[in-house]
Amino acid sequence: MKNITNYGLLILILIYSCTNPPKEEEASASFSMNDTMMAKCEFYNASFQEVRNEIRLFGKIQPDNNKLAHVYSIVGGNVMKINVELGDYVQKGQVLAMVRSSEVASFQKEKLDAISDVALAEKNLHVAKDMFTGKLASEKDVVAAEGELQKAKAELTRINEVYSIYSLQSGSVFNITAPISGYIVQKDINQNEQLRADKAEILFLIAEINEVWAMANVNESDISKVQVGYDAEVSTLSFPDEKYMGKIDKTFNAIDPETKAMKVRVRLPNPSLKLKPEMNATVTVRYQEKKKMIAVPSTSVIFDKSKNWVMVFKDRNNIETRKVEVYSQVGDLTYISAGLKEGEKVISKNGIFIYDAIND
Repeated sequence: MKNITNYGLLILILIYSCTNPPKEEEASASFSMNDTMMAKCEFYNASFQEVRNEIRLFGKIQPDNNKLAHVYSIVGGNVMKINVELGDYVQKGQVLAMVRSSEVASFQKEKLDAISDVALAEKNLHVAKDMFTGKLASEKDVVAAEGELQKAKAELTRINEVYSIYSLQSGSVFNITAPISGYIVQKDINQNEQLRADKAEILFLIAEINEVWAMANVNESDISKVQVGYDAEVSTLSFPDEKYMGKIDKTFNAIDPETKAMKVRVRLPNPSLKLKPEMNATVTVRYQEKKKMIAVPSTSVIFDKSKNWVMVFKDRNNIETRKVEVYSQVGDLTYISAGLKEGEKVISKNGIFIYDAIND
Protein backbone atom coordinates (compact mmCIF):
# COMPACT_ATOMS: atom_id res chain seq x y z
CA MET A 1 0.00 0.00 0.00
CA LYS A 2 2.85 2.33 0.86
CA ASN A 3 4.57 1.64 -2.50
CA ILE A 4 1.35 2.39 -4.38
CA THR A 5 1.01 5.75 -2.62
CA ASN A 6 4.62 6.75 -3.44
CA TYR A 7 4.17 5.66 -7.06
CA GLY A 8 1.05 7.83 -7.39
CA LEU A 9 2.80 10.87 -5.90
CA LEU A 10 5.68 10.48 -8.40
CA ILE A 11 3.20 10.35 -11.30
CA LEU A 12 1.57 13.62 -10.12
CA ILE A 13 4.97 15.41 -9.89
CA LEU A 14 5.91 14.31 -13.43
CA ILE A 15 2.56 15.50 -14.83
CA TYR A 16 2.90 18.93 -13.11
CA SER A 17 6.46 19.35 -14.37
CA CYS A 18 5.48 18.68 -17.97
CA THR A 19 2.47 20.97 -17.99
CA ASN A 20 3.95 23.82 -15.86
CA PRO A 21 7.61 24.55 -16.78
CA PRO A 22 9.44 27.47 -15.02
CA LYS A 23 7.75 30.61 -16.16
CA GLU A 24 10.96 32.65 -16.61
CA GLU A 25 12.61 30.01 -18.83
CA GLU A 26 9.51 29.71 -21.00
CA ALA A 27 9.33 33.47 -21.47
CA SER A 28 13.01 33.75 -22.32
CA ALA A 29 12.83 30.97 -24.84
CA SER A 30 9.72 32.19 -26.62
CA PHE A 31 10.19 36.00 -26.45
CA SER A 32 11.09 37.94 -29.58
CA MET A 33 11.19 41.71 -30.08
CA ASN A 34 9.02 42.96 -32.92
CA ASP A 35 9.75 46.05 -35.02
CA THR A 36 7.60 48.31 -32.83
CA MET A 37 9.52 47.29 -29.69
CA MET A 38 12.84 47.73 -31.46
CA ALA A 39 11.89 51.25 -32.51
CA LYS A 40 10.96 52.24 -28.95
CA CYS A 41 14.17 50.92 -27.40
CA GLU A 42 17.67 52.35 -27.39
CA PHE A 43 20.90 50.41 -27.05
CA TYR A 44 24.31 51.11 -25.56
CA ASN A 45 27.62 49.28 -25.78
CA ALA A 46 29.14 48.91 -22.31
CA SER A 47 32.59 50.49 -22.13
CA PHE A 48 35.39 51.19 -19.68
CA GLN A 49 35.31 54.78 -18.47
CA GLU A 50 37.03 56.90 -15.83
CA VAL A 51 35.08 56.53 -12.60
CA ARG A 52 33.56 59.79 -11.48
CA ASN A 53 32.10 60.24 -8.03
CA GLU A 54 30.28 63.00 -6.23
CA ILE A 55 29.95 64.54 -2.82
CA ARG A 56 27.01 66.60 -1.63
CA LEU A 57 27.68 69.76 0.37
CA PHE A 58 25.38 72.29 1.97
CA GLY A 59 25.74 76.03 2.26
CA LYS A 60 24.27 79.41 1.29
CA ILE A 61 24.15 81.84 -1.58
CA GLN A 62 26.14 85.01 -0.89
CA PRO A 63 26.88 88.14 -2.92
CA ASP A 64 30.29 88.70 -4.46
CA ASN A 65 32.35 90.65 -1.89
CA ASN A 66 33.91 92.64 -4.73
CA LYS A 67 30.47 93.87 -5.78
CA LEU A 68 29.22 94.80 -2.32
CA ALA A 69 28.85 98.24 -0.73
CA HIS A 70 28.36 99.07 2.96
CA VAL A 71 26.54 102.37 3.46
CA TYR A 72 26.98 104.41 6.65
CA SER A 73 26.03 107.92 7.71
CA ILE A 74 28.92 110.33 8.29
CA VAL A 75 26.73 112.61 10.43
CA GLY A 76 24.33 112.21 13.31
CA GLY A 77 20.80 113.56 13.21
CA ASN A 78 17.14 112.76 12.73
CA VAL A 79 16.05 110.47 9.86
CA MET A 80 13.51 112.52 7.90
CA LYS A 81 12.71 110.12 5.06
CA ILE A 82 13.64 106.70 3.70
CA ASN A 83 13.20 106.19 -0.04
CA VAL A 84 13.97 102.48 -0.44
CA GLU A 85 13.04 99.15 1.09
CA LEU A 86 14.74 95.78 1.43
CA GLY A 87 15.07 94.10 -1.98
CA ASP A 88 14.74 97.31 -4.03
CA TYR A 89 17.06 97.94 -6.96
CA VAL A 90 18.91 101.27 -6.74
CA GLN A 91 21.12 103.22 -9.13
CA LYS A 92 24.49 104.67 -8.21
CA GLY A 93 23.96 108.12 -6.68
CA GLN A 94 20.30 107.50 -5.83
CA VAL A 95 19.15 109.04 -2.52
CA LEU A 96 18.44 106.23 -0.06
CA ALA A 97 17.52 108.35 3.00
CA MET A 98 17.52 111.96 4.19
CA VAL A 99 18.90 113.05 7.57
CA ARG A 100 18.48 116.47 9.18
CA SER A 101 21.73 117.27 10.98
CA SER A 102 23.42 120.22 12.59
CA GLU A 103 26.74 118.73 11.51
CA VAL A 104 25.91 119.48 7.88
CA ALA A 105 25.66 123.17 8.81
CA SER A 106 29.17 122.97 10.31
CA PHE A 107 30.49 121.53 7.04
CA GLN A 108 28.87 124.47 5.25
CA LYS A 109 30.54 126.91 7.65
CA GLU A 110 33.92 125.26 7.01
CA LYS A 111 33.40 125.68 3.27
CA LEU A 112 32.44 129.34 3.61
CA ASP A 113 35.47 129.94 5.85
CA ALA A 114 37.73 128.24 3.31
CA ILE A 115 36.34 130.39 0.47
CA SER A 116 36.88 133.50 2.60
CA ASP A 117 40.43 132.46 3.47
CA VAL A 118 41.27 131.97 -0.21
CA ALA A 119 39.90 135.43 -1.07
CA LEU A 120 41.83 137.03 1.79
CA ALA A 121 45.06 135.23 0.85
CA GLU A 122 44.71 136.36 -2.76
CA LYS A 123 44.22 139.95 -1.61
CA ASN A 124 47.25 139.76 0.71
CA LEU A 125 49.38 138.39 -2.11
CA HIS A 126 48.26 141.20 -4.40
CA VAL A 127 49.16 143.81 -1.72
CA ALA A 128 52.53 142.14 -1.09
CA LYS A 129 53.39 142.24 -4.76
CA ASP A 130 52.42 145.93 -5.04
CA MET A 131 54.51 146.77 -1.98
CA PHE A 132 57.45 144.78 -3.37
CA THR A 133 57.19 146.74 -6.62
CA GLY A 134 57.24 150.00 -4.64
CA LYS A 135 60.22 148.81 -2.61
CA LEU A 136 58.04 148.77 0.55
CA ALA A 137 58.25 145.01 1.07
CA SER A 138 60.83 142.32 0.54
CA GLU A 139 60.68 139.31 -1.75
CA LYS A 140 60.40 137.19 1.38
CA ASP A 141 57.02 138.81 2.14
CA VAL A 142 55.78 137.92 -1.34
CA VAL A 143 56.88 134.30 -0.95
CA ALA A 144 55.13 134.11 2.44
CA ALA A 145 51.91 135.50 0.94
CA GLU A 146 52.06 132.95 -1.89
CA GLY A 147 52.48 130.17 0.69
CA GLU A 148 49.41 131.34 2.62
CA LEU A 149 47.39 131.36 -0.62
CA GLN A 150 48.44 127.80 -1.44
CA LYS A 151 47.43 126.61 2.06
CA ALA A 152 44.03 128.34 1.76
CA LYS A 153 43.41 126.77 -1.67
CA ALA A 154 44.41 123.32 -0.39
CA GLU A 155 41.88 123.60 2.47
CA LEU A 156 39.16 124.69 0.04
CA THR A 157 40.01 121.75 -2.24
CA ARG A 158 39.73 119.39 0.75
CA ILE A 159 36.31 120.74 1.72
CA ASN A 160 35.10 120.49 -1.89
CA GLU A 161 36.27 116.86 -2.03
CA VAL A 162 34.29 116.12 1.13
CA TYR A 163 31.22 117.73 -0.42
CA SER A 164 31.72 115.68 -3.59
CA ILE A 165 32.33 112.33 -1.83
CA TYR A 166 29.33 112.62 0.50
CA SER A 167 27.06 114.61 -1.87
CA LEU A 168 26.70 117.42 0.67
CA GLN A 169 24.39 120.30 -0.14
CA SER A 170 23.48 123.66 1.37
CA GLY A 171 21.27 123.63 4.43
CA SER A 172 21.00 121.11 7.24
CA VAL A 173 19.88 118.02 5.24
CA PHE A 174 22.30 115.19 4.50
CA ASN A 175 21.40 112.77 1.72
CA ILE A 176 22.57 109.17 2.14
CA THR A 177 23.23 107.99 -1.42
CA ALA A 178 24.02 104.67 -3.11
CA PRO A 179 27.73 104.29 -3.95
CA ILE A 180 27.00 101.54 -6.51
CA SER A 181 24.06 100.17 -8.47
CA GLY A 182 22.52 96.99 -7.06
CA TYR A 183 19.93 95.51 -4.72
CA ILE A 184 19.32 96.44 -1.10
CA VAL A 185 20.13 93.18 0.69
CA GLN A 186 20.30 94.63 4.22
CA LYS A 187 18.56 97.63 5.81
CA ASP A 188 18.98 98.87 9.39
CA ILE A 189 17.43 102.34 9.51
CA ASN A 190 13.95 103.61 10.37
CA GLN A 191 12.12 106.87 9.82
CA ASN A 192 12.34 109.35 12.74
CA GLU A 193 15.27 107.40 14.14
CA GLN A 194 17.94 109.49 15.86
CA LEU A 195 21.31 108.58 14.38
CA ARG A 196 24.45 109.02 16.43
CA ALA A 197 27.53 110.40 14.71
CA ASP A 198 29.61 107.56 16.15
CA LYS A 199 27.19 104.80 15.13
CA ALA A 200 29.26 102.14 13.38
CA GLU A 201 26.42 99.86 12.22
CA ILE A 202 25.68 99.45 8.52
CA LEU A 203 22.53 101.33 7.47
CA PHE A 204 22.26 99.76 4.01
CA LEU A 205 24.04 96.91 2.27
CA ILE A 206 23.94 97.04 -1.53
CA ALA A 207 24.97 94.12 -3.73
CA GLU A 208 25.20 93.41 -7.43
CA ILE A 209 23.80 89.88 -7.82
CA ASN A 210 24.22 89.22 -11.55
CA GLU A 211 27.00 86.92 -10.30
CA VAL A 212 26.88 85.30 -6.85
CA TRP A 213 28.82 82.88 -4.70
CA ALA A 214 27.70 79.53 -3.33
CA MET A 215 29.59 79.08 -0.05
CA ALA A 216 29.51 75.44 1.10
CA ASN A 217 30.84 73.57 4.14
CA VAL A 218 33.14 70.56 3.69
CA ASN A 219 33.48 68.12 6.58
CA GLU A 220 37.01 67.19 7.65
CA SER A 221 36.58 63.65 6.34
CA ASP A 222 35.78 64.95 2.84
CA ILE A 223 38.43 67.68 2.47
CA SER A 224 40.71 65.40 0.42
CA LYS A 225 37.91 64.89 -2.12
CA VAL A 226 37.53 68.59 -2.95
CA GLN A 227 39.91 70.68 -5.04
CA VAL A 228 39.91 73.96 -6.94
CA GLY A 229 38.62 73.43 -10.49
CA TYR A 230 36.19 70.60 -9.70
CA ASP A 231 32.78 70.84 -11.38
CA ALA A 232 29.92 71.77 -9.07
CA GLU A 233 26.15 71.71 -9.51
CA VAL A 234 24.12 74.02 -7.27
CA SER A 235 20.41 73.76 -6.49
CA THR A 236 18.14 75.64 -4.08
CA LEU A 237 14.95 74.95 -2.18
CA SER A 238 13.22 77.78 -4.03
CA PHE A 239 13.97 76.39 -7.49
CA PRO A 240 14.65 72.65 -7.02
CA ASP A 241 14.28 71.83 -10.73
CA GLU A 242 16.86 74.41 -11.84
CA LYS A 243 20.53 73.45 -11.74
CA TYR A 244 23.30 76.05 -11.76
CA MET A 245 26.67 74.86 -13.04
CA GLY A 246 29.97 76.24 -11.85
CA LYS A 247 33.42 75.29 -10.60
CA ILE A 248 35.11 75.47 -7.22
CA ASP A 249 37.35 78.53 -7.55
CA LYS A 250 38.58 78.82 -3.96
CA THR A 251 39.06 76.67 -0.89
CA PHE A 252 39.43 78.46 2.44
CA ASN A 253 42.26 76.65 4.18
CA ALA A 254 40.89 77.04 7.67
CA ILE A 255 38.62 74.90 9.81
CA ASP A 256 35.72 76.51 11.62
CA PRO A 257 36.18 75.47 15.28
CA GLU A 258 32.41 75.23 15.80
CA THR A 259 31.30 73.37 12.66
CA LYS A 260 34.60 71.50 12.11
CA ALA A 261 34.20 72.26 8.42
CA MET A 262 36.17 74.03 5.69
CA LYS A 263 34.46 76.41 3.30
CA VAL A 264 34.65 76.29 -0.49
CA ARG A 265 33.41 78.85 -2.97
CA VAL A 266 31.62 78.34 -6.28
CA ARG A 267 31.06 81.32 -8.60
CA LEU A 268 27.71 81.27 -10.36
CA PRO A 269 26.33 83.47 -13.14
CA ASN A 270 22.90 84.76 -12.12
CA PRO A 271 21.42 86.58 -15.15
CA SER A 272 17.83 85.79 -14.12
CA LEU A 273 18.54 87.11 -10.57
CA LYS A 274 16.70 84.10 -9.10
CA LEU A 275 19.55 83.34 -6.72
CA LYS A 276 19.20 85.61 -3.70
CA PRO A 277 21.69 86.16 -0.86
CA GLU A 278 21.13 83.89 2.16
CA MET A 279 19.27 81.24 0.14
CA ASN A 280 20.04 77.71 1.32
CA ALA A 281 21.93 75.79 -1.37
CA THR A 282 22.95 72.20 -2.08
CA VAL A 283 26.31 71.93 -3.85
CA THR A 284 27.08 68.63 -5.60
CA VAL A 285 30.81 68.35 -6.36
CA ARG A 286 31.94 65.76 -8.92
CA TYR A 287 35.46 64.33 -9.01
CA GLN A 288 37.43 61.47 -10.60
CA GLU A 289 38.60 58.41 -8.66
CA LYS A 290 41.57 57.70 -11.02
CA LYS A 291 40.36 54.23 -12.03
CA LYS A 292 38.23 52.72 -14.79
CA MET A 293 35.12 50.56 -14.70
CA ILE A 294 32.39 49.36 -17.03
CA ALA A 295 29.84 52.16 -17.39
CA VAL A 296 26.30 52.16 -18.79
CA PRO A 297 23.47 54.72 -18.76
CA SER A 298 21.61 54.68 -15.46
CA THR A 299 18.40 54.01 -17.39
CA SER A 300 19.86 50.59 -18.33
CA VAL A 301 19.82 49.35 -14.74
CA ILE A 302 16.62 47.78 -13.36
CA PHE A 303 16.23 47.28 -9.62
CA ASP A 304 14.00 44.33 -8.74
CA LYS A 305 13.90 41.67 -6.02
CA SER A 306 16.62 43.58 -4.11
CA LYS A 307 19.04 43.10 -7.01
CA ASN A 308 20.22 45.08 -10.03
CA TRP A 309 19.65 43.79 -13.56
CA VAL A 310 20.44 44.79 -17.12
CA MET A 311 18.95 43.49 -20.34
CA VAL A 312 21.82 42.21 -22.52
CA PHE A 313 20.78 42.36 -26.19
CA LYS A 314 22.35 39.92 -28.63
CA ASP A 315 19.60 39.89 -31.22
CA ARG A 316 15.82 40.27 -31.16
CA ASN A 317 15.40 36.58 -30.36
CA ASN A 318 18.23 36.40 -27.85
CA ILE A 319 17.91 38.79 -24.89
CA GLU A 320 19.41 37.94 -21.52
CA THR A 321 18.35 39.19 -18.10
CA ARG A 322 21.73 39.68 -16.41
CA LYS A 323 22.33 40.35 -12.70
CA VAL A 324 25.05 42.99 -12.15
CA GLU A 325 26.86 44.53 -9.20
CA VAL A 326 26.57 48.32 -9.11
CA TYR A 327 29.61 50.23 -7.83
CA SER A 328 28.04 53.71 -7.92
CA GLN A 329 25.63 55.90 -9.82
CA VAL A 330 26.68 59.44 -10.73
CA GLY A 331 24.13 61.45 -12.66
CA ASP A 332 23.23 59.64 -15.89
CA LEU A 333 25.98 57.02 -15.59
CA THR A 334 26.13 53.86 -13.52
CA TYR A 335 29.42 52.05 -12.92
CA ILE A 336 29.30 48.23 -12.89
CA SER A 337 31.82 46.29 -10.78
CA ALA A 338 30.73 42.78 -11.88
CA GLY A 339 28.35 41.05 -14.27
CA LEU A 340 29.01 42.89 -17.53
CA LYS A 341 31.84 42.92 -20.06
CA GLU A 342 33.14 45.65 -22.32
CA GLY A 343 31.37 45.75 -25.67
CA GLU A 344 28.22 43.94 -24.54
CA LYS A 345 25.09 45.71 -25.73
CA VAL A 346 22.42 46.63 -23.19
CA ILE A 347 18.96 48.11 -23.63
CA SER A 348 19.25 51.68 -22.32
CA LYS A 349 15.70 52.87 -22.92
CA ASN A 350 12.41 51.10 -22.14
CA GLY A 351 14.31 48.04 -20.99
CA ILE A 352 11.86 47.65 -18.10
CA PHE A 353 9.13 46.61 -20.53
CA ILE A 354 11.34 43.90 -22.03
CA TYR A 355 12.29 42.82 -18.51
CA ASP A 356 8.63 42.49 -17.52
CA ALA A 357 7.72 40.64 -20.72
CA ILE A 358 10.47 38.06 -20.24
CA ASN A 359 10.36 37.58 -16.47
CA ASP A 360 6.68 37.96 -15.48
